[in-house]
Amino acid sequence: MTRFLRATPNAVFVLLAAYFAVNFLVRMALPDSLERDEAQQILLSQWLAAGYDTQPPFYNWLQYALIQVTGPGVFAISLLKNLMLFAAYLAYGLAARTVLKERDLAIIATLSLLTIPQIAFEAQRDLTHTVAVVFASALFLYGFLRTLAAPTALSYLVTGIAIGIGMIAKYNFALLPAAGLLAIVFDREWRQRLFDWRLLLTAIASLAIVAPHALWLLDHLTLASGGTMDKLSDGSTGISSQIIEGLLSLVTAVLGFSAVTVAVFAIVFRSDLWKALSAGNRWTGLIELMMAFFLLALLLLILFAGAAHIKDRWLTPLLLVLPLYLCLKVEAAGRADPLQLKRFAPFAAAVMIAVPAILFGRVAAAGLTGDYQKLNVPYDAFARHIAEEGITPAVILADDTHLAGNLRLQFPGVPVVSEDYAGFAPDAAWSAQSPVLVVWRNEDGTAAEVAQEILDDAARFGKGKPAAAPDLHRMELPYHFGHDGDRYSISYAWVYPAGE
Repeated sequence: MTRFLRATPNAVFVLLAAYFAVNFLVRMALPDSLERDEAQQILLSQWLAAGYDTQPPFYNWLQYALIQVTGPGVFAISLLKNLMLFAAYLAYGLAARTVLKERDLAIIATLSLLTIPQIAFEAQRDLTHTVAVVFASALFLYGFLRTLAAPTALSYLVTGIAIGIGMIAKYNFALLPAAGLLAIVFDREWRQRLFDWRLLLTAIASLAIVAPHALWLLDHLTLASGGTMDKLSDGSTGISSQIIEGLLSLVTAVLGFSAVTVAVFAIVFRSDLWKALSAGNRWTGLIELMMAFFLLALLLLILFAGAAHIKDRWLTPLLLVLPLYLCLKVEAAGRADPLQLKRFAPFAAAVMIAVPAILFGRVAAAGLTGDYQKLNVPYDAFARHIAEEGITPAVILADDTHLAGNLRLQFPGVPVVSEDYAGFAPDAAWSAQSPVLVVWRNEDGTAAEVAQEILDDAARFGKGKPAAAPDLHRMELPYHFGHDGDRYSISYAWVYPAGE
């Protein structure tokens, strides 16, 4: 593998393209049930909107566009994710080449994204908006570092595009360009980049991308920020307890994000890493300032905004730079060694084998372990049963987003509505021939009692007509790759207009 990586300048990108192609094929080989974020994407792809919920809409827009071409399916879900992840690694690799002179260190920095669990595994398993911010952060690092190293109109433009994408990918991305801006103020030469006319290209590009969602945000600020602040805060504790809890969660998040990377680097670089920590140059100084400003912002959030729960993946925009930073330290200390890539290659190869194997194995082996995953749930069998009844629903109403997204996948020509997104509803009307199909379940597969509210809500598609008594049913279906006798319970009801 080491020989291959050194064969041509772009060999590392060829390897990564093959890796993401394998992950794409593995996802296609699994059942066409959906993980939680995947289901949300399929559900919301019914509508193109400037905003949807507490998450900005960049990934939703891309998924919507792709589904218009391919139709709703696992193909569209997996293709977009793997293309975006590959683009993130590509941008990160170009950033590494910009600031690292040693080719082996640039290769190690690029492949070291595989040592970050939130990017290597969790992003493949289910995450969507985090995938978008990984791409935006990597693209920003490339454009930003390129602008500092050798400014061109294109580098300023790329930086602006990255800022625009990042701002509508995840709101916490805003801390990254802000930290970068503050950091370059302390360097006389780099500070001049802020007074270059080409900075207008950065501003115009970013504002043009952000504008549609920003206008929506002005009218929906409570909706967009409420859920995030609920996740951050814990109103049940006092101020001192909240601060302590917030600080502990920040430390835990930093360790959770960086521990594996640091451990791998310690094994690969050995004593050279520890000796390199005291070395530095302009690039390491820049990144250290960016880290300091980013973490300071989080500390202020904990101290003054009541944040008590900092999650590791929220640190992605900043700590994504960690492998590059460590490689820069090694180079600054003059500790680069050809053996380092040889020692690192097995770790990269192990991850590239383990991730698709685990993603497939945890689903395929569920019947043996008894640990059924979301992809083991037989939504396709439920859809076949409904088709056999010979009734085409006017609309499908589900009691949660995950269920609704899976139903949208199985009934691509039928409008699907989730109680979680009641504001997004089709202009559909029931009839005696096309009633409303209401579906509910417990996520763990146990039998669920229907909430009367969801049956009552079905009447809103009646255009003022009252509903007849619902026709209630329950099914027990075998899991995909399940053990004989294990069943998943799904309940449903046909709701017809009264008197028809």
